[in-house]
Order: sequence, then C-alpha cells, then structure tokens
Amino acid sequence: MSVRTAGAPRADLVADAALALLAERGMRGLTHRAVDRAAGLPQGSTSNVARTRQALLELAVRRLAEREARVLALHEMPDPRAGTDSLLDAMALATHRALTRHRELTLARYELALEATRRPELRAHFDAAGARFRDQLTGLVVGLGSTSPDRHALSLIAWADGLMFSCVAGSFSARVPTLDEVRADLRELLHGMLAA
Repeated sequence: MSVRTAGAPRADLVADAALALLAERGMRGLTHRAVDRAAGLPQGSTSNVARTRQALLELAVRRLAEREARVLALHEMPDPRAGTDSLLDAMALATHRALTRHRELTLARYELALEATRRPELRAHFDAAGARFRDQLTGLVVGLGSTSPDRHALSLIAWADGLMFSCVAGSFSARVPTLDEVRADLRELLHGMLAA
C-alpha cells in the first residue's frame, strides 16, 4: 500500500497513510515504521512529523476532520431557508458518500473514535474535530423550525452514524443502501422531528 501523492505536504502524506493503515489493519497496525512504508517515505520520516504515538493519532484526527469536511461537503449544506428537501438532499448525499466512495475513511474514524474512549487527550481532539459539523447541523435545524435543535441534531447524527456503522462494520456490511433509500429514511426522520 502506498498513499504518496506528488506535491502533498509531508504531514498530509503521513496522516493519509495513518488513516489508510487504520482502515486496513486497525489500531494495532498503526506504527511509525508502517506509516513510513505506506507513505513511501524514508524510515524515520513519520517520527520527524509526529514523534509520539499520541502526536501521530492527533495528526490523523486533524486530517480525518479535513477529509470528512470534503466528504460531508459542509460548503454544500443548504441555507435553511431553502427548506427541508435541500437538507435532505445534502445529508443523504454526504451519508451515501461515506458508505461508498469513502468507506475507508469511515472505518478509520471508527478506529479513532474507539481509541479516543481510552485516551482522554485524544478525546478532546476528536470531539473538537466533530464539533464543526454538529454546530452547522444544529444551525440548520434551527432554521427549519426545530423546537429542540440540540436534541434533533444529536438524533440526526446518531441516525447517520448508526447507518454508517451498520453498513461499513456491522451486520449490514454486505448491503449498502442506495442514495434513494438513505434519502427516504432521512425524510421520515426529519419530518417526524419537525412535524410539531
């Protein structure tokens, strides 16, 4: 496995290789030496970028947040004034992307999330990385008329996380729902929340 991309900053190469290793081999497969090999870098390069395992994990979390922001396409999230259908389309597309083209990234996120439960110092970085999407989603449901935006944002995120886990690592991993199926499920959830 080599993730080397011409012209990419060395820290990005290291972080991308770490994410790929996490998805392929899990936390036990993440070593500085393995990252060097996966990134196509000389031995010791990862240590120069992230000296400790904690530093390597934090680098991976930051890179995960950058890459997931592109997958989730936060810049594509609609203005709430565009209505519920716009949010449905944007969220369904983001969720489906994570289930299909970016499955590896989703697996790496679950590895890092589990590790963060054991490392409070990593938890702070992981939670801060996720706050950007959570805050934006909360703002969107406020704009759609939610009477309980924090609870509704949590429910939407929990639904998406649950679907992604089930279809990427859980008992439904052999069958990925279509974009239309994801959108239909999300429509039921959103309309139930905002019906009051």
